[in-house]
Amino acid sequence: MISKKEIDELKPFQARSIIEELRKGSVPADYVPFFTVGRENWLTFIDDDLDHYIAEGGAKVRFISGDYGDGKTHFMSVVRNLSLQKGFAVSFVVLTREVPIHKFETVYQAIIRQLHGSFEGSGIRGLLETWIESLTAKSTKEDNTEVQESIEQLSETLRALPGMDINFANAIIALVNNRITPLQEGESKEERAADREILHHWFEGGKISKRELKPFQIFEVINKTNSKHLLNALIVFLRHIGYKGLILLMDELETVIAQATSIRNAAYENVRLFIDNTEHAEYLHIFFSIIPDVLISEKGFKSYDALWSRVRSIGEKKQLNYRDVLIDLHQTPLRTKELIELGGCLRRIHEISYRWEAKDSVSDELIEKICMNQKRMGLLSEVRLFVKQIIRVLDMAEQGGAPLEDLDLAEEIIASQQEVEQEKVEQLQPRWDS
Repeated sequence: MISKKEIDELKPFQARSIIEELRKGSVPADYVPFFTVGRENWLTFIDDDLDHYIAEGGAKVRFISGDYGDGKTHFMSVVRNLSLQKGFAVSFVVLTREVPIHKFETVYQAIIRQLHGSFEGSGIRGLLETWIESLTAKSTKEDNTEVQESIEQLSETLRALPGMDINFANAIIALVNNRITPLQEGESKEERAADREILHHWFEGGKISKRELKPFQIFEVINKTNSKHLLNALIVFLRHIGYKGLILLMDELETVIAQATSIRNAAYENVRLFIDNTEHAEYLHIFFSIIPDVLISEKGFKSYDALWSRVRSIGEKKQLNYRDVLIDLHQTPLRTKELIELGGCLRRIHEISYRWEAKDSVSDELIEKICMNQKRMGLLSEVRLFVKQIIRVLDMAEQGGAPLEDLDLAEEIIASQQEVEQEKVEQLQPRWDS
């Protein structure tokens, strides 16, 4: 959890943005540390893996399991922030109907476009443009002959990197040439820009004809067969420019269960491919978020033998193992004390957001009562439900509603549950703006 001092430094607009996102059932990416309570053991071992295994050349897949509301997406956001702080490149992909796991090429495109690191914005365009800008700064001090020699030396270096795909290397070199070398006689800036767009589009997995790619010595369009090699080439390039590796976070894999058998099988085959890829990859960590049904349902992993043979041991042991492939959040819910601490954090952010004093109306005792009521109903692990209740109560108190001592906690928890269930339904609908 972030310190009280850092919360107090929030501006009203920032605080309100947080509250509005929490009402929708999500945590703003920029404010994930504000809500990181509990889960220390899981994070400690992930931290150790990143430093002493992935950054040293290891690769692995882990599954983050929990019911809806257990905090899977939030936990992945914490891992995302941790990885970025440690110098990894990260891609966080939500597997919606627009980014279905059964279409490998589409998932590859999403991975590339959601790439983040120590550069402005997101996506491979931002990564490449930032890197080339650093090369451009050096090239301004050289004459044309020296620039060409530098590019030729870079070309040799990139092509010689172990694991580098020749098409990927040639695309990088073409982009460097496009940005750094002077315009040729008769060549216009518009032509340069058009060529640059073709190259960016290829990196992003877009559909481009081989005829358009031939001038850049790129001989393959990205497809399911070669995307695995190109993903490995991306990791090689990331390492070359100073990143420790690549962390892939793929959220909401459970949406596959509701699909037809043929789609499920294609989806599970791609999960298998990701797992198999880590057996030969380096500097790569993949996380999938799932609900328990994915492991126990007849429509889950066990319905596809080629995948089930690789993951059937996941979750079999009842004893908690923090190094296990399965990160079981449902077995490690937040403790009562941690939820109460979270409630106090929400109260302070609500105060800043709406410029009022909440502590007298929504006391520590009331926050504890809400927490204990949720515990009595066997719902302590559902963090999202707790957050919904606290915000509802704070809203009512700020608006001067009925006295909170008359509050029916059972009624409030039911109302909050209905909101959470509605969000769950909406989550499975197409996200046209994703």
